[in-house]
Amino acid sequence: MDIEVTDRFVKQYRKLPQRIQKKAKQQEIIFRANPFDARLKTHKLTGQEKEHWSFSINYSYRIKFVFSNEYTVLFIDIGTHEIYK
Repeated sequence: MDIEVTDRFVKQYRKLPQRIQKKAKQQEIIFRANPFDARLKTHKLTGQEKEHWSFSINYSYRIKFVFSNEYTVLFIDIGTHEIYK
């Protein structure tokens, strides 16, 4: 699976603590193998974000993304639940 990222994602990623960045990389490996692996808790968002999906890095941090096509996703944002606002 190909992963593209927005400028916002890159900016927010750089602000994360090192331990969260490391965990995000680990979760990305799982995501590439299977975006719906139970360890990721992947779910579709609702309301104004209904076209977006999210998966967990840990209890507090998430990655918000969209499926561009069958083989490509776009990581939009990364952070706490604040990314949904």
